[in-house]
Amino acid sequence: MRAMMIWLVLFCGSALAEPYQAVVGPGGDYPSIGAALAAVPKDNGKPFTIFIQDGVYQEKLSVDKPHVRLLGQSQGGTIIRFGDSAEAKGADGKAVGTWGSYVLRVTAPDFSAQNLTIDNSFDFPANAAKSDTDPTKVRHTQAVALATTGQSDRALFRRVTLIGYQDTLLMDAGRQLFEDCTIKGNVDFIFGKGQGVFRRCDIVSRNRPGAKVTGYITAPSTDISQPYGMLFVDNRFIKEKGVPKGSVRLGRPWHPSGDPRAEGSAVFINNFMDDHFGPQGYADIGVTLPSGQPARFQWQPWSRFFEYGNTGPGAIKDSNRPQLLPAALPWYSADAVLAGWQPGP
Repeated sequence: MRAMMIWLVLFCGSALAEPYQAVVGPGGDYPSIGAALAAVPKDNGKPFTIFIQDGVYQEKLSVDKPHVRLLGQSQGGTIIRFGDSAEAKGADGKAVGTWGSYVLRVTAPDFSAQNLTIDNSFDFPANAAKSDTDPTKVRHTQAVALATTGQSDRALFRRVTLIGYQDTLLMDAGRQLFEDCTIKGNVDFIFGKGQGVFRRCDIVSRNRPGAKVTGYITAPSTDISQPYGMLFVDNRFIKEKGVPKGSVRLGRPWHPSGDPRAEGSAVFINNFMDDHFGPQGYADIGVTLPSGQPARFQWQPWSRFFEYGNTGPGAIKDSNRPQLLPAALPWYSADAVLAGWQPGP
């Protein structure tokens, strides 16, 4: 174990500000990430770093203790994977729903993850290829990889890959920063009411064969009292092979259960955008009201979706893609969105 500790210090360098508290994987302290998380003190008051060796960990995890740090050996080699969709059955025999379909859920403050992949392996393409008369076909295909909910706040993600299709990232509480990450999905794959900054990330659209609109990047549900929602700065919005030109929308205004206080905010500044975006930058969204009745919310020119300084074939200036005025640009900064939180190294 002493040799492993020396190796970890050399490997992690400045990424690890204090000694690790647990090692997961062959020869480590715990065989699973879940077992290591169980060892975190309930009222943990200082960083508890769990080093995860490369490997595929078939686990569904929930972090409900503060100051937990997951540090993978490598972004592509340390993989947390699970395959629930919204129709998967929980321990009570009922469908888990979108909120329960996560691979990793964070409900406590001061969490961080670095150098790892979180993969919801629900097979969206195979399910879509099934006949509508096939009784095994899943109708509710939401499948979350990462969820920040509950008391989550000040959550940091660096060099993390999130893989899914519909609803990959549920960002529904507090503040979070994503740096040098990769996020893959198609329908509403970054959604929720939390405040998030995305910087130097690859936002990768995946195909939905046969759909006229193959996807929507964001579905923010920002509370109307909150000036900030999602801020994307210096990212690359790219696509997987097969995604048609002009077939993706940057966002749509999600109102969960018709919530009238939801007025989603997503702002895109100085990003590269490939040709899967066209003049129609945004779209309407349908929801189900508490009564069970369907409703539809329309994107309006005064909705809180803005762009500024984007480049690439998909960075099209159009009346359906509102641009920030230069005078408003300083208002949309990472410091403002994170409201005084300064993430550490």
